[in-house]
Amino acid sequence: MHYINRLYIFFPILSLIIFSFSTTGVKAKSFDINNIEISKPFKNNFDKNKVIDSGFKKAFMELTYKLTKSSDHNKLDSIKLNEIKGMIETFSIQEEKFINQVYFVNLGVSFNKKKIFEYLEKRNIYPSQIKREKFLFIPIIIDEDINELRLFSNNPIYKNWNLNTQSYELINYILPSEDLEDFNLIKKNLEVIETYDFSKITKKYFLNNFIISLIYISNNEIKVLSKMYNKKNEIIKNNSFKNLDLNIDKDIIYFKNELKNLFEDTWKKINEINTSIKLSIMIKIKNDDLIKSSQFELDLDEIELVNDYSIQKFNKEFIFYEILFNGTVKNFINLMDNKNYKLNTEKKIWTIE
Repeated sequence: MHYINRLYIFFPILSLIIFSFSTTGVKAKSFDINNIEISKPFKNNFDKNKVIDSGFKKAFMELTYKLTKSSDHNKLDSIKLNEIKGMIETFSIQEEKFINQVYFVNLGVSFNKKKIFEYLEKRNIYPSQIKREKFLFIPIIIDEDINELRLFSNNPIYKNWNLNTQSYELINYILPSEDLEDFNLIKKNLEVIETYDFSKITKKYFLNNFIISLIYISNNEIKVLSKMYNKKNEIIKNNSFKNLDLNIDKDIIYFKNELKNLFEDTWKKINEINTSIKLSIMIKIKNDDLIKSSQFELDLDEIELVNDYSIQKFNKEFIFYEILFNGTVKNFINLMDNKNYKLNTEKKIWTIE
């Protein structure tokens, strides 16, 4: 009888331990935006709160520019400050100082992921996973007017591409080194350049992702054929521009930004999250290893396709999780496999083995 009483005491205590150990991860992680820098002259009408408010707006725009395609950005400009504040979980002043009568502040802002997704969904905007990736980028200018090939030092796109990058850009571009052998190889295959296999060049950089842009200049028109490759995709994009001169700085900046938007949007489309899909998945995990269950929650926090999750119940053997997932069953299984989880999916409630 004393043994049974001890069991009744033990299980409530275990339940409290499990609950306190897990509630830190019950909600899917927030979006953290750091190093938001704001400055304002220190005058008679100076209001620190207004400076902080402008930091909130700047942080929101940086986050949503990471999440959304360029065609959706104008839908976000009219958001009201109180709407932004309603999606903020926490914020911190990471640094503040006065220099020459100017107030400088560096903010960190955490946004509630679920509220951000709900806001975007109401505006028919599909967000993307925030996946930063390296791409080798080879811009090749073919000036048909003067029969000239520009690849490196005489190529204004090559020279300017990585200048003034934006913090919300997801693609980190690696430009090829100035290699005479590469130049001669491209020149030799210029007649078949649109179908040429660039692997002899790309393999030197040990990257799975690369973009080749063929930039044709002819009769006051620029036509661009871009091929974007990663492990699973080969995407071809065509663009044309009129009345641009790649010898003029403002035209170079405009042209570069248009191409970057194209590549960013294509990458976001590949990693798009359909928030209208909310697949409910039930998973149980043995409760005899609290470190394992805690790690499981941390791993769920890192998956942006996980809309939310919570502990539905627990008993002396298992903790039962309900996961809302913005994707297919196959997507989820693949993501779990990438994190080295083996799922038994034979029954309605899956088990982590």
